[in-house]
Formats: sequence, structure tokens, C-alpha cells
Amino acid sequence: MSAQMIRQLSSALANDHHFEDHFETEVWMTDMNRRLTPFLPDADQRLELLKGIQREALRASLNLQLVLSVIDVESRFLSKARSSAGAEGLMQVMPFWKKEIGRDSDDLFDPDTNLRYGCTILAWYLKVEKGDVTRALARYNGSTGKTRYPEQVMTRWDTRWWIEG
Repeated sequence: MSAQMIRQLSSALANDHHFEDHFETEVWMTDMNRRLTPFLPDADQRLELLKGIQREALRASLNLQLVLSVIDVESRFLSKARSSAGAEGLMQVMPFWKKEIGRDSDDLFDPDTNLRYGCTILAWYLKVEKGDVTRALARYNGSTGKTRYPEQVMTRWDTRWWIEG
């Protein structure tokens, strides 16, 4: 890891209040930064994405690795991704959500906006499904009653984003 990346991570960590202690944050940011490198070669982009994921996932009381797994399956970390169904951005949010929980002017291709929407929606579905992650993920994907999408997310979580301890 370059000296510049270490300085950037340190700066981000100095302003963090999400984990119980600074060390937990440092470990998470360093580990996830390394794991994201194949998807996002730009160090600044990785750091901004990780800070956004951390902020929005924790605001919505979501597991950070679950959010990383959803993004991995939905867009492969491409902030400008658009599905054939019209879902947009990192977490592939459908534009109708802007009328439901936001504003028509919101840009779902903006990573921070997309993370706010996606985490809010996923947290809502987890509440509706009383914590059942499989059912909540199926709702998130619009495939209620099917398990293919939840299994994809859980596989990514288990094989790519899982943290011991």
C-alpha cells in the first residue's frame, strides 16, 4: 500500500465515529480497500465509496458486508450501471423510488445518493420481513418468492466480503 493511500485512509479514519473504536475502523477500511482494488483501481474512488458505504449502511443499521455484497451482485461497483429494467447506480435503484422516498431531481448515478436510497430500501425490506435476509433480498431485487438473487448475494458475502470475528 502506498504512503499516499495510508495518509488518505488515516484521514478518513480520523473523522470516523461509526465503529466502536478507531482500530476496528482502520482494520475494516484497510481490508475492504484491498478487496475492492480489482473492481476500482482508483484509490480515491475506493476510499470515497468505502466511506459512503460505511456511513449509509450504519445509518440504516445494515451490515456493511451485506451492502458490499449487494453492490457486487447488482453493479460490480459501477456507479453508472443501468439494468435492462431501468435500475440505476451502484445498488441498482429503480427510479420510481425517487417519488416514493426522495425527489425527482435526485441523481441515482451519484454514489452517495444511490447508497442512501439503496440502504434505506434494503433496511425497510428487512423490517418488513422481520430480519429474514433471504426474503428481504428477494424483495429488494423484485423477485419475491425466489431464491436465486438472495443466494447470489449470500455467496458473494461468504466468498468475497466475509470478515472473521
